[in-house]
Amino acid sequence: MSGHSEAGSGLGDGFKGIQLGAGGGRTSWDLETAAVIGGLFIYNHKGEVLISRVYRDDIGRNAVDAFRVNVIHARQQVHSPVTNITRTSFFHVKRSNIWLAAVTKQNVNAAMVFEFLYKRCDVMAAYFGKISEENIKNNFVLIYELLDEILDFGYPQNSETGALKTFITQQGIKSQHQTKEEQSQITSQVTRQIGWRREGIRYRQNELFLDVLESVNLLMSPQGQVLSAHVSGQVVMKSYLSGMPECKFGMNDKIVIEKQGKGTADETSKSGKQSIAIGDCTFHQCVRLSKFDSEHSISFIPPDGEFELMRYRTTKDIILPFLVIPLVREVGRTKLEVKVVIKSNFKPSLLAQKIEVRIPTPLNTSGVQVICMKEKAKYKASENAIVWKIKHMAGMKESQISAEIELLPTNDKKKWKWARPPISMNFEVLFPPSGLKVRYLKVLESKLNYSDHDVIKWVRYIGHSGIYETRC
Repeated sequence: MSGHSEAGSGLGDGFKGIQLGAGGGRTSWDLETAAVIGGLFIYNHKGEVLISRVYRDDIGRNAVDAFRVNVIHARQQVHSPVTNITRTSFFHVKRSNIWLAAVTKQNVNAAMVFEFLYKRCDVMAAYFGKISEENIKNNFVLIYELLDEILDFGYPQNSETGALKTFITQQGIKSQHQTKEEQSQITSQVTRQIGWRREGIRYRQNELFLDVLESVNLLMSPQGQVLSAHVSGQVVMKSYLSGMPECKFGMNDKIVIEKQGKGTADETSKSGKQSIAIGDCTFHQCVRLSKFDSEHSISFIPPDGEFELMRYRTTKDIILPFLVIPLVREVGRTKLEVKVVIKSNFKPSLLAQKIEVRIPTPLNTSGVQVICMKEKAKYKASENAIVWKIKHMAGMKESQISAEIELLPTNDKKKWKWARPPISMNFEVLFPPSGLKVRYLKVLESKLNYSDHDVIKWVRYIGHSGIYETRC
């Protein structure tokens, strides 16, 4: 995780929500709204079944063939991740040339099913690397063994890789001669006391890497009015810590969770301190919800290695990294003049990179002449768009592009009428558009006698565009 900036022992304040499998005495899945999966199938690109496991009597062999015919071998490409065939729902994801499908006839929570499918992919990748036909065939027994652990009668169970690896070896063979210590460790994992971390982990150098990754989404009118905007973010950690460390960290002075019974952003702003309001907040199961409710800080014993600590969303006080100002003028019936100005809206000391602006053109475009003072711009006829690429741009700068678009004359106005699709933009910035900042990150391990000052900590912020559009 190169490009981090080192954080000292004082790095803000906390926040909280619930993810699938939250800890603190809560079960992984609420059975009243759980994802009841009738069957699980893995196919290759030819539609041949590599793995098949049926959990419910209402799913028959014909379900396997229905998915192959209607999705894998469909005449038209299937874009929806959910396909309904004869009152049976197929939830599917694709990895390389492998299809993974969950089948059910019940009205289930689709988000939970997909969360399970993605977690299942992560577990398989952790055991044997890339998900490919060869690897699946080579680890045939292991995959069935994993399925027996992570699904019980169609209900998803513990799918944490760290917990699974304590009693399923990478060779897919369970140890027949376990010591009392190993049996005690497995019992602890299964009872979910600390189901995400095993004891006895040791590192020569204790390190913590923390990434704040945000996606900013925008729809703006041609006059510069924000029609909709939100930021989706996640905090990803890589933990290389010995023992069973207790971690605690916070952000901004005070994070305000939009939650019934909690404070509001207006209340926090009265104190004069910078704060942000976040909603739809979910946490990894290692986070102690009880401590968050009482102390309003995030306290947890981290899993070993990489994991997603939290995910959040905010719609208030968003920093829009770029403003796009479009000007489109029709010159007669066969010509358009387009001018687009982009302005960077962040500190001059910061840089944006991987910038790409896509300016749509009418379907009856016959030719385009582009005038661009900086970087490269090219008309792509196959995409009906002018693509303008900028390697990097400093804050508080602006750049512009002009184009003359020649149109083919036509008498059928309805057929060739231009709907003026929005101008879209892609970019990456090294700051969080939500304004979220990590103020402190503390580590305490009492048994091994190493302190917070002995841990090397790194924090990195990356913001990038989601759907970032301006109407023209």
